[in-house]
Amino acid sequence: MELRQSALQAYEINHATQKALAVQTLAQQASAQQVDCTMQFVAPVLPGRPSLPTLVPPQNVPRRSPYTAQGHAALMHSIAHIEFNAIDLALDAVWRFSHLPQAYYRDWMQVAGEEAKHFLLLQNHLQSYGFGYGDFTAHDGLWTLCDKTRHDVAARMALIPRTLEARGLDATPVVQNKLRRVGSPQALAAVEILDIILQDEVGHVAIGNRWYHWLCEQRGLNPQEFAANVAREHKAPVPKPPFNHLARRLAGFSEGEIQALSAVAMPQQ
Repeated sequence: MELRQSALQAYEINHATQKALAVQTLAQQASAQQVDCTMQFVAPVLPGRPSLPTLVPPQNVPRRSPYTAQGHAALMHSIAHIEFNAIDLALDAVWRFSHLPQAYYRDWMQVAGEEAKHFLLLQNHLQSYGFGYGDFTAHDGLWTLCDKTRHDVAARMALIPRTLEARGLDATPVVQNKLRRVGSPQALAAVEILDIILQDEVGHVAIGNRWYHWLCEQRGLNPQEFAANVAREHKAPVPKPPFNHLARRLAGFSEGEIQALSAVAMPQQ
């Protein structure tokens, strides 16, 4: 089957584990599949999703201490939810946008497969001590920007990998430090999983950076100006310190971009 059509079929699967496993298989087979860059599909309103977790506004997701079993599970569930959504974000980037180089579709299929790996690692971690994906409430904030950028691949690249996923580069070491302070076997196992996720996410953001700059070059856009404009237009989250400068550099952010992000995040005097 053609790769983008296969990505759409995986996108529509509503069972979390089945979707992750199907996407891993598809990513492994992607190099052998043909890519039709011209095909356009009737867009589903939403990707396939399980009935749980219950989605609530972000402010209604309760905060729990990572020092308790329930709190640790809630923290890891929130990360699993991010990774599950990231599967659909990558699949959406494959099937939705036409007339791009074949390498673009193969890159994002690779990302989808790695996000599926992350979700399964986190789900297995939760199940190892009696919890599962869907046991806690979650929010749909990640999907809001995906929907807002459905008509413009350049805006999508600016706001999903370069903004939302890049926030993960900054936040993951902070979470790891908290888990190290907890020091339990479960917490230290989670730190190791987050090491894998952080390493892969540097590559995902790098892919977003590469295609974003390619698109800006094709359209004659100033990358920093366009990113700032679409961030304002779509009310993207403002980056907050501390920033993982090393990871951002490895992911392809320039020194000028890092300085600009830091300036935006600084409180007004």
